[in-house]
Amino acid sequence: MTNKIVAIQGNHPSKLNPVSDTSIFLANEAQNKDYKIFYYEPKDLSIINSKVIATGFFVKFNYTQKKFFKILKKCSLELTKSKFILIRQDPPFNLEYISTTYILDTIKHKVKILNNPTSIRNVSEKLYSAKYQKYMPDTIFSRNINEIKKFFKKNEKVILKPIHSYSGNDIHLLNKFNPKLINSFIKKHDHIMLQKFLPKIIKGDKRVFIIKGKVCGAISRIPKTGSILSNMSKGAKPVNVKLSVNENKISKLIAKDLKKDDIFFAGIDFIDQKLNGDINVTSPTGLKTLFDLSGINLAKVFWKELKA
Repeated sequence: MTNKIVAIQGNHPSKLNPVSDTSIFLANEAQNKDYKIFYYEPKDLSIINSKVIATGFFVKFNYTQKKFFKILKKCSLELTKSKFILIRQDPPFNLEYISTTYILDTIKHKVKILNNPTSIRNVSEKLYSAKYQKYMPDTIFSRNINEIKKFFKKNEKVILKPIHSYSGNDIHLLNKFNPKLINSFIKKHDHIMLQKFLPKIIKGDKRVFIIKGKVCGAISRIPKTGSILSNMSKGAKPVNVKLSVNENKISKLIAKDLKKDDIFFAGIDFIDQKLNGDINVTSPTGLKTLFDLSGINLAKVFWKELKA
């Protein structure tokens, strides 16, 4: 029988915020179901003698303690001895991230890995949204300066985003075409995403939680005064919210596609009832915040759906 171990591949717990972190929230619920938590960082993943080995530690999380985690035992673990592996490290989705998905691919037929490492590679968090552009503000993905110039002429106020970044990092709002800045941005990020600015962002960005093809809940995140960034790591305030009929319809459509593409857990975002093109499959966040706002515990749903 498989050991009752949940292995988590993520950023070191000392870098996590227990007030809002979803990895800790999922781990805590697994502990409540008598699972042991083994934690390791992506850099500590190896293939040795055809076995996938992670060097890390068994850890206990406790929300009631000021130091919310306790390392119980440092060791190496052959990951097929765990029952589940959660891929939870933050992007950027760089070569290290991609390499870990290839390593985990070699054992995904022996242990359940969430999200499926092959699917994480195939579902680009920004580019996946290209097939839903009719539900989005005017958007292009390009590094062609002439196409970008035309886009500015059409839309005037434009948001620039890297395709493989996260947490609102490197996002710019431009009121006019700035070739020097844009060329520098392209040099740093290659292809970029450009989107018509939606001024109603000041009223919030809705994060929708999708688990096993089902729309399970949502929160809104309101940028702090003077900001356009709705990420809580950038000071946005979370509030309880309901989805509109239109948002729910679009969310169900995307949820169905994500399930077909073997994505178990994802987060998608809306601004002013329009999909903003961020489809988070690498390390979706917000479950702890939803619980604090509403009492709805989607960590329970996560593990229940996984067993089902």
